[in-house]
Amino acid sequence: MDLDEPREHVMSAASSNREIKLAEIISPQTTRARVAVNSWQEATEFAGELLVSAGKVHSRYVDAMKRVLQEIGPYAVIAPGIVLLHARPEDGVIEPCLGLITLATPVPFGHPENDPVDVVFALGAIDKHSHILALQQLANMLGDELSLMKIRSATEDGELYDILNSQNHVIAE
Repeated sequence: MDLDEPREHVMSAASSNREIKLAEIISPQTTRARVAVNSWQEATEFAGELLVSAGKVHSRYVDAMKRVLQEIGPYAVIAPGIVLLHARPEDGVIEPCLGLITLATPVPFGHPENDPVDVVFALGAIDKHSHILALQQLANMLGDELSLMKIRSATEDGELYDILNSQNHVIAE
């Protein structure tokens, strides 16, 4: 089977109806600290390629994330210095995932108020609903100044993963 052939939504319908937790979609393979890039395009490619290398999305998903930003604009820059990249499930998501890179030097994404960006998340969702709990947990974490400071100051990949995977920001189900 060609890996670039569509085989999105590998999970069964029954499993995709349950809410997915943040700890279930982040992995050490999709987390990198202090990445050196020169543009939003390079940041998007780097974050996306982590998901591709982990077998979570097809390579065309990375292009789709860039296309979304070009066509719709920098709405994905959700807070000062933070972008949540994503595209549609049918653009190449194999299984739910989240990548995180922090940037050695912030880069502009074109947002008038929230640029430049130094925290880059790349989300791969298999549908419109199952990832909502994970996003709530992520928002809770990003709303905590101490957690955000730890994310931004992490210098090692493992340290960054541990911060994101901590149980300190779990939302009751």
